[in-house]
Amino acid sequence: MKDDFRNAGAKTNDRAGEMNRRCDCGCGGSKVLSLDEARARVAAVTVRTYGMERLPVGQALGRVLSEPLCAVQAVPAFDNAAMDGYAVSLDALKGTGPWQVRLTGRVPAGGRGARSNGGAVRIFTGAPIPEGTDAVIMQEEVHHAAGWITIVRRPAPGENVRRKGEEVEPGAEVLPAGLRMTPRALAAAVSVGHATVPVRKRLRVAVVTSGDELRPAGVVLSPGEITDVNGPLLAALMLRPDVHLVSHVCIEDTHAAHVAALAEAAARADLVITTGGLSVGGEDHMRAAIADLGGEITIPGVAVKPGKPVSLGHFGTAHWLGLPGNPMAAFVTFTLLGLPLIDRLAGAAPAPLQRLPLAAPVTHRPGRLEARPARRDRSGSQLILGDAVHSARMTPLIAADGLALIPAEVEALDEGDLVDFLPFPDGV
Repeated sequence: MKDDFRNAGAKTNDRAGEMNRRCDCGCGGSKVLSLDEARARVAAVTVRTYGMERLPVGQALGRVLSEPLCAVQAVPAFDNAAMDGYAVSLDALKGTGPWQVRLTGRVPAGGRGARSNGGAVRIFTGAPIPEGTDAVIMQEEVHHAAGWITIVRRPAPGENVRRKGEEVEPGAEVLPAGLRMTPRALAAAVSVGHATVPVRKRLRVAVVTSGDELRPAGVVLSPGEITDVNGPLLAALMLRPDVHLVSHVCIEDTHAAHVAALAEAAARADLVITTGGLSVGGEDHMRAAIADLGGEITIPGVAVKPGKPVSLGHFGTAHWLGLPGNPMAAFVTFTLLGLPLIDRLAGAAPAPLQRLPLAAPVTHRPGRLEARPARRDRSGSQLILGDAVHSARMTPLIAADGLALIPAEVEALDEGDLVDFLPFPDGV
């Protein structure tokens, strides 16, 4: 099988997609999409301009640039020494060496106005090049005694000199729009003269969990009740610099409660994320409530395990991401579709899939693409997959680094076969 299994998987995915035109999963959709189709629709979501604000550099970590950032000043801002040594004029080194040159000055980093006056100037890394000099010779190559230095090698013109603007000229674009501000990007912004940066305003997100059986963590459960895992999970996932969680409610399983909660959420948020209520049973009201609010569903379901009922759409002025009620399925589908959706709405590029070989053979029940928790081996170059997961069990995620995507109709993969891998972002 080896590296060519993906093409075979693509052909069988086409057959699986054809069979799924008539959805029998209870998700209410007329067509279940492949994961590739669903991710393409997420990438095509229309993004409104949510506005921008200018923040001090120290407060912009994790935010997304709203416009390109150009250099205000040259880098370096002046000609300076690349190392400790002696600044000399090559015109002073006549004939063949060695040469003795009188020491006429000293300039440390932060010093200014130094001149050679025909001699050599003791200089330190980062100090401005004295007037009348055009090279810096390393201190290790110079003998210093009684106010004179002895040079045995003629330095090249500009040797050990950092020229003004050699890294960045004023006005040059340094950081593109859409870049997420990392410590490296913040440092670059400061280096080219910025104390503040323009960033997109935070995406307003509302979370709605549904289920009469749900109880908060720590509550003693009665028969038929379960702990609400999705609520804390999504609240934690929204702790991002580019997201503002404006509301978080858990509602009862009635149509009226769904309509009221969704309408209120859409009035306050740019994105509404819900969990549960996506099937077509008597206690599942999410899709009907979206329809009553004049919404449109663009992804009715995805042929992925776990998480087939995951849905995407919009109503009012808000986008809507509907996640399954089972916690593992909710987390997996949020990782596959929710993370790129938030990146898209926040104006940033989503994390790309990687291709990594398997460290050991894997078996798979054909039918749907499976997103299985995986971790890298010690070398970081191969993937180790566990067994198939249950949509309500969270513990297989603890040791995972990300999700490995096993094509729908593949029954087995060999050691060394390549699979798509979506790493979990830092903090997820």
